[in-house]
Amino acid sequence: MRQKQGLAARAGRWSARHRLAAISGWIAFVVLATFAGGAIGTQTQTDAEAGSGESGAADRALTAAFPQRSAETVLVQSESLKAGSAEFRAQVNEVEQALAATENVKRVRDPYADPQGAIAADGGSALVEFELQLPAGRKAAQEADTAALVTPSLETVTTLDAESPDFRIEQFGGASADKQLSESFENDFKKAEFTSLPITLIILIIAFGALVAAFVPVLLAATAVIATLGLLAPISQIWPADDAIGSVVLLIGLAVGVDYSMFYLRREREERAAGRDSGAALEAAAATSGRAVLASGLTVIIAMAGMYLSGNPIFISFATGTILVVAVAVLGSLTVLPAVLATLGDRVDRGRIPFLRSPRERAGREPRGWSAILNRVLRRPLLWGGLAASALVVMAIPVTGLKLSIPGVETLPRNLAVVQTYDRIEEAFPGNGLPAEVVVETGDAQRTDVREALSGFKTRTAERPELFPGPVAVDRSPDGSVLSASVPLAGDGSDRRSEAALDQLRDGIVPATFGALDGVEANVTGFTAGNADFSTVMEQRMPIVMAFVLAFAFMLLLVTFRSIVIAGKAIILNLLSVGAAYGVVVWIFQQGHL
Repeated sequence: MRQKQGLAARAGRWSARHRLAAISGWIAFVVLATFAGGAIGTQTQTDAEAGSGESGAADRALTAAFPQRSAETVLVQSESLKAGSAEFRAQVNEVEQALAATENVKRVRDPYADPQGAIAADGGSALVEFELQLPAGRKAAQEADTAALVTPSLETVTTLDAESPDFRIEQFGGASADKQLSESFENDFKKAEFTSLPITLIILIIAFGALVAAFVPVLLAATAVIATLGLLAPISQIWPADDAIGSVVLLIGLAVGVDYSMFYLRREREERAAGRDSGAALEAAAATSGRAVLASGLTVIIAMAGMYLSGNPIFISFATGTILVVAVAVLGSLTVLPAVLATLGDRVDRGRIPFLRSPRERAGREPRGWSAILNRVLRRPLLWGGLAASALVVMAIPVTGLKLSIPGVETLPRNLAVVQTYDRIEEAFPGNGLPAEVVVETGDAQRTDVREALSGFKTRTAERPELFPGPVAVDRSPDGSVLSASVPLAGDGSDRRSEAALDQLRDGIVPATFGALDGVEANVTGFTAGNADFSTVMEQRMPIVMAFVLAFAFMLLLVTFRSIVIAGKAIILNLLSVGAAYGVVVWIFQQGHL
């Protein structure tokens, strides 16, 4: 009586027997997904959608109340002239006039009209503020390409700087910073993407010793990534994706696609070397490696699904992209890969690399190095197991000091012009670079009690210059329902001084002023607030995420292997290895070693 075959074995057998249907179906799937994705387009997250906690609520209120606000600042600085001199005033006036005549610029503010916070204490710097002219309508404004809108003002400022040898004239703001940082990060990701493919191919060529065998895993991984990027487009219309989702999908998809193909291909070649014909070798590979691919893919999907419980929209977006690309890679490994291998047959070993062992010779021999290590470990399992476990525990010790936060300005490349401009503004106007923003939803910002609370808020912050080194800048929404108060914070936005200032705002000043009003909601946002909320959410949700992943992974392994010992051992080893990896990361990057 023939033993009942599993899903992976049945899929592999069907694929090998219906090669044309399997390959044509896969190609059609990839093409349709790509065209559908291109037609629909991928909706990316806005800054407001990416936030969490109190700062996320404040960001969403700001976006709703000020849909057309995008502030920029021009730094006018001189080493020899002071802001009170006629030459300095003339230069500032020239900047204002040039900006007013520039496309997409509105509401240029004269720093001399309200010098507090706009003229540096040493008199050597002035800030000319303006806003970008965004498209009319809330939806159009939110979806506007600010990188394109800010380009004319950047060109104007660059020209002014080149024509003014006695002054430094530079621009900084959300749109200008996003433009330059996005270009820098995009270039870095492209380098990583273009570097990973050739390196992966070289490793596969060395591993398999044949060009055709090396290209099969890369081809499967590439088509899985292309299909996933297309499938993400309709999903993003409901749950917007993070800007980096494409790079995440590429790197994860390349890794799992190649890995799963290697499982299959390696086992098929071993079976052929053992004397089985092509069909029997494929069936054996499908029943063994195919089953391992299915179990591995489901385990990764469960682990990534845990990020849905993180409460952070960015992680949720990464979870969606990762789950989708892993699922597509598993689907390709179980369906089209057996068909490709059945079609190629022994031709998969073509393109042999000189000076390397032949593919058949490789498949029929155990690697000497690994065999020597394995034999030695198996002779004394308790000794080597204890040493390995002890080493992993020691490596994991630094993880107890893990601090989760959003990367701050100090982590950005200092050679970027926008970062250098930020440093100069922060030096001349402490706290202005990354201020906190108190968003007060009042319904009517002109209420008497709201105005009195705002006056008290300004007084209380002015009484603590060591925490709030500059004046409060106030803005009101066009409909008068929301009030925004920008407060400079001490520190660099992520150090203890900034955190102390934020705590004073949230726990002391805001509750004592706006918190006492009926029908008023006041939330604090900004870089420091977003960082604090991110850390809080992660600390609260991390145990839940870990419990979810471990519990479901254990159940999956239990069903797959039908052994409590194997499932328990796998969970323990994963905890040790993940803990060791995090420990090394903390030791190197957070604690500053090496």
